[in-house]
Amino acid sequence: MLLADSGYPFLSVMWSMFVFFAWILWIWLLIYVYMDIFRRDDIGGWGKFGWVIFTIFLPFIGVFTYLIVEGRAMSDRRAAEAKQARAESDAYIRSVAHNGNSSADQIAQANQLLSSGAITQDEYQTLKAKALAG
Repeated sequence: MLLADSGYPFLSVMWSMFVFFAWILWIWLLIYVYMDIFRRDDIGGWGKFGWVIFTIFLPFIGVFTYLIVEGRAMSDRRAAEAKQARAESDAYIRSVAHNGNSSADQIAQANQLLSSGAITQDEYQTLKAKALAG
């Protein structure tokens, strides 16, 4: 009983896997370059059109030229986007965490209402119990 066909030797399998993963890498690289081209704000539509035409008609030369020319700027733009996303996330977390709805804040507000005479002692105890329960 043969476990593998001898008509397709191991090195051919390895070569096929290498070609397959190189093809996947090429597609990923092309998508990454196009994403960077279309996210850029420093060039206009004609500049973007030129890069896309260059990468379509001369794909290897076009993509590698773009990586050489814009490689540093690509990483700077990615770092700026990540920094902006982190700042937005931190601001959102701070706004949600400091919304004044903690039980201690609710009890302090109820105590202020009690001391100002807006609520009675029974209402204060009810608000305090709700704050501690929630």
